[in-house]
Amino acid sequence: MADKEFVDGLFVKQPREGAPDFVKGAISIKRADLGNWLRGKVTEDGWINIDILEAQSGKWYCAVNNFKPEPKAAPAPVAAVANNGPEDDVPF
Repeated sequence: MADKEFVDGLFVKQPREGAPDFVKGAISIKRADLGNWLRGKVTEDGWINIDILEAQSGKWYCAVNNFKPEPKAAPAPVAAVANNGPEDDVPF
């Protein structure tokens, strides 16, 4: 497994005790640190994907998701079907 790349200045926390069910978590941003980190991050398409993860200790954290899907292979050409008789003359 590749080393995790953490996001400087971005912190995620579990919902506070007693929070309503629709509250899923909280994010805190240290503007100067996150801004510097973002300026140093160059991507081909301009996007940075970040996962919210849970450590074995139960603490939540953010890490960069660098997943790149494999390029899809071109579909194989369809073999030509010979016209061998009346079954090929179906009207639909």
